Amino acid sequence: MARRNSKMSEQLKYEIAKELGVDQIVASQGWGAVSSRDCGNIVTKAIEIAERSVTHSNL
Repeated sequence: MARRNSKMSEQLKYEIAKELGVDQIVASQGWGAVSSRDCGNIVTKAIEIAERSVTHSNL
């Protein structure tokens, strides 16, 4: 299966992973070892950040 181009920067993904407590898994085993639930939580958090950014830029 081909991977899609990432729309989220590696830095942002790692910052969110650190906030959610899965950064050690990423550092030691890579992104493939992160559970689906944790990946979903990372995406959810990224969406929240993006929505806040759009809201603040429209003020």
